[in-house]
Amino acid sequence: MNMPDGGVRTAPRPIDPRALRSCMGQFATGVTVITCRRGDIVHGTTVNAFTSVSLDPPLALVALDRRSRAGALLLEDGGYVVNILDETQRDLAMHFAGRPMPGPVPWVDESGPHPRLAGTVAHLVCRPWQVHDAGDHTLHIGGVEEFESRPGRPLLFHRGAFPELAPDDSAGAWSLCLDGMDPVEHFHARDETDETRD
Repeated sequence: MNMPDGGVRTAPRPIDPRALRSCMGQFATGVTVITCRRGDIVHGTTVNAFTSVSLDPPLALVALDRRSRAGALLLEDGGYVVNILDETQRDLAMHFAGRPMPGPVPWVDESGPHPRLAGTVAHLVCRPWQVHDAGDHTLHIGGVEEFESRPGRPLLFHRGAFPELAPDDSAGAWSLCLDGMDPVEHFHARDETDETRD
């Protein structure tokens, strides 16, 4: 590969997919199950590649393997539900990842247009908004039409396991973000003020 200054740049080394997957596994996530109805079919799949995208309009994103059944179903007309699992729902996570669970699936409105799971910490009903190609995955951005949450602790996923969330120490969330809309001077002034109170 030729560089503008006449030098030669070597081609990048190939990426080992398994090593990359292991590296990405260092990022802890929550666990969701995406559920939908398409005609007589009610389908669900476990997904940890989920994120909020926008509040105005309300949008959320799910990344699905383009070879998966769920990936194909979400390309069809019809809404779907993002079920954010409770920390007690490991069996559900594994069930929708392909391992049968010992008891029945706790469906809510299984016969309706938006079947969802009971006992979750939250769920969002989404309508297809945009789909983007992303290599071996497709990015499904959904418009959030309704949602509900309840008190609880989410199921976490990290390095192929389900670690437990640490006990609540009542520490507050960050009040400001360095990349937020407030001027940096405001952040520094507030930060110095907070330090003087200690």
